[in-house]
Amino acid sequence: MLQDRYGNGLSTGSVAARDAYIEGVDRFLAADVGVDAMLGRAVTEDPGFALAHLGIARSRQIMGDGRGARAALQQARDAATGLTNFETGQMDTLGALIEGRAGEGYQLARAQLADHPRDALVAGACLGVFGLIGFSGLPGREAENLALAEVLAPSYGEDWWFLCMLAFAQMETGQHGPAERTIDRSLALNARNANGSHYRAHLYYEVGETAAGYGYLTDWMVDYPKEALMHCHNSWHIALWAMAQGDVDTMWRVIDADVDPRGALGPPLNVLTDMAAILYRAELAGVEVPGERWLVISDYAAKLFAKPGLAFADVHAALAHAMAGRSEALQRIISDATGTAGDMVRLLAEAFGALAVQDWPVAVAHLTRAMGDHQRIGGSRAQRDLLEYALAGALMRMGRSEEARRLLVMHRPHTATAGMVAGLDT
Repeated sequence: MLQDRYGNGLSTGSVAARDAYIEGVDRFLAADVGVDAMLGRAVTEDPGFALAHLGIARSRQIMGDGRGARAALQQARDAATGLTNFETGQMDTLGALIEGRAGEGYQLARAQLADHPRDALVAGACLGVFGLIGFSGLPGREAENLALAEVLAPSYGEDWWFLCMLAFAQMETGQHGPAERTIDRSLALNARNANGSHYRAHLYYEVGETAAGYGYLTDWMVDYPKEALMHCHNSWHIALWAMAQGDVDTMWRVIDADVDPRGALGPPLNVLTDMAAILYRAELAGVEVPGERWLVISDYAAKLFAKPGLAFADVHAALAHAMAGRSEALQRIISDATGTAGDMVRLLAEAFGALAVQDWPVAVAHLTRAMGDHQRIGGSRAQRDLLEYALAGALMRMGRSEEARRLLVMHRPHTATAGMVAGLDT
């Protein structure tokens, strides 16, 4: 029986289909372009190759094409005859994920990984900041993410993709030394892995090496295609570092080209969250942000994330609506927030509403309540620094600069905080 790169049996008799499938999956794991094209080639070689259809479905879902993902999933199910146990488990797990049954999907994923730990697509659906653990809305998700990665690590050895996922799990729990060794091993095996470059950027951020991170990621992105999965988000990192170094012109140039919804080609979730976050972080740093920019991202949120349900998106949509003065849209999120992190969404949405009208005491009260458990909304530590800096900024506006300084020193002692809140030098 033919196998994938991880030694899992595949129900195709076509070597050409198998080879195209392996290439397509590798491109997916590296956040490279051409995923659908390579998996489409596998389907052309063998129309009954169910996992190739499923890979297309998962790729489309990641890029925010829900309708296309469900159509490809149906094609996978129509072709699902004579599957191996490995293939059946992957089909059930990713099918649940694509159809929005995340809780069931995670239980299926853990069962699949117990039997087939080298199912990289299912492992990847669990691990990482936007995975099933990351978006679970439950306390302790960072520790759970690292625990799963460590359980799976012996099964992957020196695999470039898994090493970068392990490195990110390590750095998100503060294990910066082990994370550096792990991510460097990953990039030594595949330097053009965009997930790896992204996680290396996070490590630079976490240890406060602003100039080094800016230089590394700017150079790495030179020939990374704009339509690729991580282009928008990696550009966010570059823009954030440009701002930290006082280069506001470069910050706006990168935002306009690659983060703003009028220029970005990334997944809608990245476009919404990255744009809203960097606009507010720019305001905190003393950069003038035209109101029209907030209207654009508020419109984008209202169009593509109209129904609350994903906490990380809802929090950033609430910020966009609040800063754009769209009180009705903001109140809709507050009243309709659902899911395990719905309480945190409401708390932060109310905080942003208070920030927008400069009601600093109310904003401080809500943000302070969120500090102990805001990891539940999802996103990385770097992304959730938005909340830390927002609280520090509100404290500054109340004349409580020493408290703001102490907050950042206690909560984020290793990140570069100079210039992140205007008037506050930590």
